[in-house]
Amino acid sequence: MANTTNLYSTAYNPLLIKTDRPLPDEVAVIGAGTIGPDIGYYLKSAMPETKLFLVDVVEAPLKKAEQRIIGYIEKALDKKKMKPEKAAVVRENIVYTTDYTQIKNCKLVIEAATEDIPLKQKIFAMIENIVSEDTIITSNTSSIPADRLFSNMKRAERTSVTHFFAPAWRSLPVEVISWEGGSREVLDYLFWFFANTGKAPIITDNAICFVLDRIFDNWCNESAYLLESATASQIDKVAEEFVFAGPFFVLNMANGNPIIIETNSLQMEEGAHYQPAPILGSVNRWLTHRPGSPVEVSDDLKGKIRDRLLGILFSQSFDIMDRGIGTEADLNFGCQVALGFKKGPLDLMRDLGAKEVDRIMAKFQKERPGFPQPSKPVADYQDFNRFILVDDREGVKIITIRRPQAMNALNDELTAEILGVLKQFADDTAVKGFILTGYGTAAFSAGADIGKFPSMLGDPDASAQYARDCAKVQTFMDQMTKPVVAALNGLAMGGGLEVAIRCHGMVAMQNAILQFPEISLGILPGIGGCVVPYRKWPQGAALFHDMICFGKPTNAREAAAIGMVAKLADNHQDLIQAAVEEVSNLRGKVTGIPAGKVDIPPIVIPDQPTAGKQPLSKEAVAITARTIQKGVATEDLAEALEVGYKGFGEIACSEAAQEGIAAFLERRKPEFKK
Repeated sequence: MANTTNLYSTAYNPLLIKTDRPLPDEVAVIGAGTIGPDIGYYLKSAMPETKLFLVDVVEAPLKKAEQRIIGYIEKALDKKKMKPEKAAVVRENIVYTTDYTQIKNCKLVIEAATEDIPLKQKIFAMIENIVSEDTIITSNTSSIPADRLFSNMKRAERTSVTHFFAPAWRSLPVEVISWEGGSREVLDYLFWFFANTGKAPIITDNAICFVLDRIFDNWCNESAYLLESATASQIDKVAEEFVFAGPFFVLNMANGNPIIIETNSLQMEEGAHYQPAPILGSVNRWLTHRPGSPVEVSDDLKGKIRDRLLGILFSQSFDIMDRGIGTEADLNFGCQVALGFKKGPLDLMRDLGAKEVDRIMAKFQKERPGFPQPSKPVADYQDFNRFILVDDREGVKIITIRRPQAMNALNDELTAEILGVLKQFADDTAVKGFILTGYGTAAFSAGADIGKFPSMLGDPDASAQYARDCAKVQTFMDQMTKPVVAALNGLAMGGGLEVAIRCHGMVAMQNAILQFPEISLGILPGIGGCVVPYRKWPQGAALFHDMICFGKPTNAREAAAIGMVAKLADNHQDLIQAAVEEVSNLRGKVTGIPAGKVDIPPIVIPDQPTAGKQPLSKEAVAITARTIQKGVATEDLAEALEVGYKGFGEIACSEAAQEGIAAFLERRKPEFKK
């Protein structure tokens, strides 16, 4: 098996990859059954102008596929997730056909037919005889190693497995398989392509079932073996401690019994212990409950089910890591984002502690002999970054925030990881500086998870301390002499923007948006947002008034006009290169945030303040304005930041904050009374 370091030999952040291949003008999906139409809709949504061919051997599934895609478009329109003009383009240039020859100009062909090797090989042979030599061909198999599919092809180097997860149009992860017959160029391109089109690809080694299906299929299979002592509903109920929906509920939704039989039969090549549970072949539908419904389970039975489910989950996780099938971070990430786990398996191990994990694994070994066990102490599997990726370019450390499922929102552990990298290399002479960016093309960071904050509402001291605690990365950057540059790859909001403005420089995509939306929640940006902009860019004071007091978004061009942003870029490659150049420009010139008082124009508060069309709390706006005015009138930076922390503590005691946070958690518009 490959070492995981070889999986990402080019870059961990896919958008750092340089490729000469553009996004394709024409793409094809072969197979209009279960997942093919969903892949097609994802491709058209991400690349509306691209021509899509959806191919099948008979007309009936093609007609159903067309209706499904139309339904997706209409639903997106109804929910205002797609504008009518985009919907019209997405709907155009889709060819539903039984004629393979029509795909001759496609530069990417994704096969999504039945999990049958001879059938897939027949399809690949047909494709190869039609398309050009530089067309990339992939298979959506969930379990079959790439060499078994592609080794007989004329040009196997242009192939890979690209494993989507249901629903393929929405689920973020795609497994891209590294195999010895495929080229690095094609692997890198696919890695880059999926990130550019809104997915979160992960690279895995060429093992049976790859990474995530090894987890899911064995989780379900082991649940089926537990039916000897529990009902499907009881097993699902216990499983809900770890997943949003139990295994039998999911199997019902996906008609998944045959899939588990097929994949586990394939895994029996690694040992008889992977044998599919016989009951999977005799039951079509499981009697279970909707997630969250009450189900009676005795404590003894709960403990038995819980230990077995954790045993199989941890066993497969250890095997994946020990064999280098995937990375710890991808395993954790994929289980949550693709499989619906509330926490990644390594987080569960950390929470339980090594002693408890050892107990579970020892018990599992007795009950289910043959399954993999850890090859080293449990604690040795925990040394990795969960939420950031770290790459190197030209002596610069590029830190990528990877939480695309939350628009790269910050949390305590994520900021601790950023701080850890900054501290690790701050004094390393081989490192010129740092770039901080977000994963994907949508967001640098959409803000900070409010997590613990609601419990602090009404307590000014606790809320102020909360703000201080959230500012650890910022305060460390304040005293650094080595430059840190923020590369805004998209939306920068709230706490994310408060991190960006404390970097020593900023570059941005042309379409990047900067916003402090806190006032719409009845709070203020308390981690420097009310203080730092006025000191670093006093010429933009009027703009900052609108941003901070009234939640007005600012585009990157406006930010560049006042000197906040040093350079603008049209694409991600240019963005990172601009950031690297800005690091070089700032070397030896990092001076910190200016001290001293700042003269600003008055803040005018209307009788009925609004953020766009949303009414705001005049009380909250007044507290925010007062905090800004106190901050700019303070000579010392540390004292000014303290004004911001205390302002946050003050506003946390307002009726506006109570209502704004409650509305946010309840997913409704706030109704401010004063």
